[in-house]
Amino acid sequence: MELSQEEIRQLVRYLQQFVSDRRWQRMRKVRQYRTRQLTVVLEDIYQPHNASAVLRSCDCFGVQDLHVIENINGFEPNPDVELGASKWLTIHRYRDEPGDNTSCCLESLKRQGYRIAATSVSPSAVSLPEVRVDEPMAVCFGNEEEGLSQTVDEYADMHITIPMYGFTQSFNISVSAAVCMYELSERLRTERDDWGLGEEEGLRVELQWLKNSVRDGTRIAEHFLKHYARDVSG
Repeated sequence: MELSQEEIRQLVRYLQQFVSDRRWQRMRKVRQYRTRQLTVVLEDIYQPHNASAVLRSCDCFGVQDLHVIENINGFEPNPDVELGASKWLTIHRYRDEPGDNTSCCLESLKRQGYRIAATSVSPSAVSLPEVRVDEPMAVCFGNEEEGLSQTVDEYADMHITIPMYGFTQSFNISVSAAVCMYELSERLRTERDDWGLGEEEGLRVELQWLKNSVRDGTRIAEHFLKHYARDVSG
């Protein structure tokens, strides 16, 4: 059920009472640094600690959305690595189209206005410090052995690479994602005024966080909405 902005606002106010003031103030502060202008796509990551480390980095760098493509490998975060980061992120999972979840994910992102950036070790790719941050961007990372699929290459609006100065020519997935998120999120906040969440987006994220923080939060929210709708209509 799609909630109106006023319903979300009332729900947030109601659920606040179930968390400490200190926790609520922390949520409010963190919300100020969240962005949806940058998002991360993981395609068929098969090492759980790598995917889990990316979740943790997304939270640390204020990237609210993570898109996980599961054509072959399932997504199983390691709680000892992600340390609860999944509770604070909006995770979109693509696993319903056998063998073609990549297209489903990238088409959805393009419809939302994201520019698709495929990570690459090619010398012809755009160096990370030179990547523009003037429009929403989805940065794609492939699995540990084969990298990104041909499908991602076909959808990609650009290919980006992290400058390397040593004998080793690549980082592992979790390090690459962290480096890209740090560089791009810092520049977003420096170069643009519209990098943060809008008012309704922020309310929806706060509601998600509260529901995930309160025991039986979803059930409590549903119960409140039934009474709220009755009171409004009555």
